[in-house]
Amino acid sequence: MDFDGYRCDGFYDEMFLTDGEPRPEARALVDRIRGMAPGELIRRHEDAERALLRAGITFTVYGDDAGTERIFPFDIIPRIVPAPEWDRIERGLRQRITALNLFIDDVYHEQRIVRDGVIPADVIYSSQGFRPQCVGLSPPRNVWCHVTGTDLVRDGDGTVYVLEDNLRCPSGVSYVLENRAVMMQTFPRVFEGLQVQSVADYPSRLLRTLEDVAPEGITRPSVAVLTPGPGNSAYFEHSFLARQMGVELVEGQDLVVSGGRLQMRTTKGLEQVDVVYRRIDDDFLDPEWFRPESLLGVRGLMDVYSRGHVTLVNAPGTGVADDKVVYAYVPEMIRFYLSEEPILPNVPTYLCWRPDDLRYVLDHLDQLVVKAANESGGYGMLVGPHATVAERQDFAVRIAAKPRNYIAQPTLALSRVPTRIGDHFEGRHVDLRPYILYGRDIYVLPGGLTRVALRQGSLVVNSSQGGGSKDTWVLG
Repeated sequence: MDFDGYRCDGFYDEMFLTDGEPRPEARALVDRIRGMAPGELIRRHEDAERALLRAGITFTVYGDDAGTERIFPFDIIPRIVPAPEWDRIERGLRQRITALNLFIDDVYHEQRIVRDGVIPADVIYSSQGFRPQCVGLSPPRNVWCHVTGTDLVRDGDGTVYVLEDNLRCPSGVSYVLENRAVMMQTFPRVFEGLQVQSVADYPSRLLRTLEDVAPEGITRPSVAVLTPGPGNSAYFEHSFLARQMGVELVEGQDLVVSGGRLQMRTTKGLEQVDVVYRRIDDDFLDPEWFRPESLLGVRGLMDVYSRGHVTLVNAPGTGVADDKVVYAYVPEMIRFYLSEEPILPNVPTYLCWRPDDLRYVLDHLDQLVVKAANESGGYGMLVGPHATVAERQDFAVRIAAKPRNYIAQPTLALSRVPTRIGDHFEGRHVDLRPYILYGRDIYVLPGGLTRVALRQGSLVVNSSQGGGSKDTWVLG
């Protein structure tokens, strides 16, 4: 395989310039691939896929009649990010997470940002992620969003935008770690020569973050990962991270509140749990506080949490900042709380609850991407230029019925990366999800998960919608 005949087709390409020359940071990798014997890259790709299969890298698609368990598609050509560009991205993410955390804390306490007219109160109170039960609560160190996955995209002019923030239970970091392990075996010499920044210490950093936010007075905290169970789409990741951190993986039935503390059932009796990295949504945490019919959580857990005897990561209530309508106000949050200009811009966004925005969106559905405020995984979304007339008409009815539930954005010309398609390379659109940890300080994992839309021309990178992943090489 070679790059002969590969075309950028007018898109920003992460590996090649418009004249077909490799970008400086990618030249060593391109030269290595060009120097391979015929069929060698394909063999290495197949070896990598077998290694990922043996590792059990899977995800679940709900409602899939053919079976829910799937192997997560992987492409062998990495995305390369030069050090100066990553420095700006990292600074922008630190700034953004700081402001978002201050916003969440403000929402559940003084609400200064509402009183000062920066965000309308109704935007917050109408958010599905806002939890009135959390008003007045204060997690340790006043950190609410301990683990965040922020989705970034690059437009045709090279500008990097924040597409959305994921502050509830962001998934995908296990793919980052497994992809890297495979790539280090596939391109060892190029990898070492480019001084690619390591991601291997993420589990230890995650554990340190969890321990750093333990309840006050706990010197050797006990940590557990709370999972809904094997039927969950990200169960592989739950078990993977628990194993990598050396902590217990538990389900709600393994936990009980006793003596005012959260306890874990073991063969030796009850053992106290101080920090829970929960991978279930707020609604299912505690039937006494949220959904009474929930069997996934622990009865009485929120009482223990509210008294400061256990830390929940992420804190309940962070979903208010996951709302895509609230997302539109993050630049104003940065200015309000930090008195700084945003380093990473938002994608321009139309809020359909505003009458003028609503009229524009309904008149230009064939040009816009429309998203439901509280959906994820590529669901509840319309890509106007690729949609049928009937699909656009259906969305127009939905938007008009519940305008608060929708935003719209221009259809960006997402950047592309060469991707193996059979025996040749074609450009496929990508985004990037870096992972940010917030405990005593803020740590940004170098790179993150590059998701790739494997279907030709598709802009939807989610695994549930036919997307795959690539390794992300941040250069030292």
